[in-house]
Amino acid sequence: MAEEDDVRIRVLQSLRGKICEAKNLGPVSAPNRQRDLCTFCTISLDQEEVFRTKVFDKSLSPFYGEDFFFEIPRPFQYLSFYIYAKGSFQRDLPVGKVSIRKKDLYQHSGKEQWFSLQPVDPNSEVQGKVHLEMRLSELITDNGPGCQQLLVRIIECQGLPLISGQNCDPYATVALVGPSRSDHKKTKVKKKTSDPHFEETFSFEVTRSSSYSKKSNFQVEEEDIEKLEIKVDLWNNGNLAQDVFLGETRVSIKILRNENFHKAWYLLQPKGNGNKHKPDDLGSLRLKVNYVEDTVLPSSCYKPLCNLLLKSPDVKPISASAAHILGDICRERYEAVLPLVRLLLHHNRLVPFLTAVAALELENTQEANTIFRGNSLATRCIDDMMKIVGKSYLMGTLKPVLDEIFDSNKSCEIDPIKLKEGDNVDVNKENLQNYVQKIFSSITQSSASCPTLMCDVFRSLRHMASKRFPVDPHVQYSAVSSFVFLRFFAVAVLSPHSFQLRPHHPDPEISRTLTLISKTIQTLGSWGSLSKNKLVRLALDLFHNSHFRFSCVHNITPGSSGLHREVQKRAQGRKRIGKRNFKKRWLRVTNRELSYHKHRGKDMDPNLNPLVFSPLFLQMFQVVHAEKPLYVQAGNCVEACEWMEVLSQFSRCNERRLANFHPSTYTGGAWQCCKGLSDLSFPPNIIENPMLANLQLDIDCDRETERIFSLLTCNDGKFQKMEDACASIAVYQGPQREQDEYSKFTIQDPKETFQTLKQLRNVMEELQTQHDRRNDPTAKYGSL
Repeated sequence: MAEEDDVRIRVLQSLRGKICEAKNLGPVSAPNRQRDLCTFCTISLDQEEVFRTKVFDKSLSPFYGEDFFFEIPRPFQYLSFYIYAKGSFQRDLPVGKVSIRKKDLYQHSGKEQWFSLQPVDPNSEVQGKVHLEMRLSELITDNGPGCQQLLVRIIECQGLPLISGQNCDPYATVALVGPSRSDHKKTKVKKKTSDPHFEETFSFEVTRSSSYSKKSNFQVEEEDIEKLEIKVDLWNNGNLAQDVFLGETRVSIKILRNENFHKAWYLLQPKGNGNKHKPDDLGSLRLKVNYVEDTVLPSSCYKPLCNLLLKSPDVKPISASAAHILGDICRERYEAVLPLVRLLLHHNRLVPFLTAVAALELENTQEANTIFRGNSLATRCIDDMMKIVGKSYLMGTLKPVLDEIFDSNKSCEIDPIKLKEGDNVDVNKENLQNYVQKIFSSITQSSASCPTLMCDVFRSLRHMASKRFPVDPHVQYSAVSSFVFLRFFAVAVLSPHSFQLRPHHPDPEISRTLTLISKTIQTLGSWGSLSKNKLVRLALDLFHNSHFRFSCVHNITPGSSGLHREVQKRAQGRKRIGKRNFKKRWLRVTNRELSYHKHRGKDMDPNLNPLVFSPLFLQMFQVVHAEKPLYVQAGNCVEACEWMEVLSQFSRCNERRLANFHPSTYTGGAWQCCKGLSDLSFPPNIIENPMLANLQLDIDCDRETERIFSLLTCNDGKFQKMEDACASIAVYQGPQREQDEYSKFTIQDPKETFQTLKQLRNVMEELQTQHDRRNDPTAKYGSL
C-alpha cells in the first residue's frame, strides 16, 4: 500500500473567477419582448451545470457581479458559460454561450475580457469519450480469399451527459463511410447510465485491391484507405420523443495501414466536428477566469522545500527567510501568499512567522496613524489567515443580521442626491443606525467564538505596537482595529457573497445599504474614533483575552440552524428503480448531528450519527450510520465534492466514526465491491477512511508546496534579479542605480539572503528533476 502511494501522482484542478456583466443581449424568441428580458448565467463543465447566478430582472445589459470558486473533481473538455432568459410558464430559453476549451484556458487566465456570445446548438453540446477497437482481417470464402473484413468493437463510453437531470439511455451507431458507401449499424440501448458498457462488435467488408497477387500481401485499396472512415455516433433513446444527439467521433481507416489492430479512447465531438456558421449578434459577456492545474507528486518529493519554508520563522533576519523571499518575488501575485499561510498554519508555524514579519513592518513605520495600512507581506498574510480560520466566526456573527438586511430590504440611503421619491432621510438614518447597532452588538458578544489563532495574533500585534509607539495610548487598539474592522468585518459586510455569507451578489439597493454600513464600521474602527467609542474599545479588549478557545472551523452552535442543502435521497428496501425511490429532502449538518427533513425549517428526522462518508459516483455519496447506509445524490459533481468535504470536517471528532468503508453500493443483499452480505460489514481489504490529523483545517500540504514551487518557477526572472541584488549590495554596497532597480526587494543581510536563495535554487532544481522524471514518455494519444 505504501509503495502504491509513493508512486501515485495526483492532478488537481480548481477554477476561480467572476461573471461580471453582459451587454446588448440579442433576440431570444419574440423581439418585442426584449425589454422584459430576465436573465441568469450558468457555468457548466461540458454539459454539467455546476454554478448559477441569481436572476437579473428586465435588462439587456445585466450586471451579475458573481464570484465563483470550486475544485473540479473530474476531467472535462469545455468550460462553458450560458445565459438563459427566465421563462414564466415554460422552460428557460438559451440566449447564447461562451465555450472555452480546457487547453485554451491558460490564454485567458487572470484576465478580465469580453467574449462574444455564440448560439446554443443542440448538436454541439457534447461531452464524454468512447473506447473503440478496430481490427483488419482477411475474410476466407469457399472460393478462397475474398475480401478484407473490418471489425469494429464498441467497448464502452464514459462521462456521457445527463438528460433532464437523469442518466441517459444511450446507444451507438457505427458507420463505414466514404465517397460511395455508407454502411450503418446500431448497438443495443443501455438503460439509465452515463458510463455504458456495450461490448458489441460489427463487421464491414472492404473491397480488396485489384492488383492482388499474393495471399500474404493482402491489403486494402490505396484509394479506399485514404477516404474511408469509421463514424461512431452516440444517441440518447427518446422512446416516444425524438432521440438526442450526444456526440460523435471519426476514425480514418488509414490508421490501420501499418498495423492491422488499433485500440484507443476518443473524445466525443460536435456533429460535423463543430461546423461554424455566422451567428446573429447575441451580445457579449465579460468574464474573469483563472484555471489552475496542479500535478502533485508523492510527499517525499516536497520535503526539502517544505522544511526550508517551515524554518522561516527562526531565520534572522526574517527578510532572509524562504517564506519572506517568496512574498518579495511574488509581490504582484495576489494568490502567492495563500498557499504559504495554509502550509505554515498546518504545521503550527504561522503565529511566529506573522509576529516576525509584523515586527519588521513596524520597524519601518514612522507614524502611528499609518500602522498596518499598506499592502505588505504581513497584512496580506493576516488577511488570508482571517479568511481561512474566521469563516465560521463570520457565519455566527454577521449572517443573522445580513439575512435580515436582505430579507427586509429597508432603505438606508442618507445622501440627499441619491434619495428616491418618497424616501424619508430620518427613517433611512434610523434604519442604518439600527443595522450598525445590531452588527456591533453581535461583534461585542462574540468574543467566546473568536478563533484562538486570531486571538493569539491580535495579542502579539497589540504588544508590539505598544512597544514601538510607547507614548501613544491608542496605538494598541488601532493595530488590532486595522485588521478586525477595516480588513475583516467591514469587507465581509461589503461583499457577503465572497465570504459565503450569502449565495449571490446583492441587488443594487442592498449593495448600497451594505456599502453605507461598511463605511460606518470602518469609521468607528479607525484609530481616531477609538478613544471616544467605549463600545469599540470593549470589543477590542475582548479579542485579546487568552481564555477563548475555538474547537473547529465549522463551529455551529447547538441552537443554530446549521448548513442546509436540498438533495435527492434514495429509498431503501425497494427492488425496482423508479421515480418514487428518489425523494427531495433538506439535509442539515451541524457539529452535533446530520439529519434530513421534508421541508426546510421543519422538525428533523432522528439523528443519523454519521460515521463515514464514501463517494460512489461523481454526484452520489453514502452515509453509513447505525441502521443502514443513506444514499444521497447532490446536484452536480462540484456540489457532491463540497458535501464530502464539509461532512468530513464536521465528523472528524466523532468517536464512533468508522475506520473503513465500502467504495460501492449495498444492493440485492450484498455490497457490490466485495460481495459481503452484511450491510455493515467491513472486511480488511476495504478502503481505509483516513482520520484528518489537523482538527482545524483539512490542508493538503503537498498541494500547497507544489503551488509555491510553481509560483517560484514562474517568477524565475525576479528570482535571478534578487540574487544579483544580493551580490551587488554585498560587493559594491549598492550604487544608487542598482538600489532603484532592486528597491522592491527587502534585503537586510545580503549574505544570509543569498545563502537562502541558493538553497531555494537547489531544491527547486531537484523538484523540477522529479517532475521531469515522472513525465511518461510512452504516453500516447488514445490512452485513457
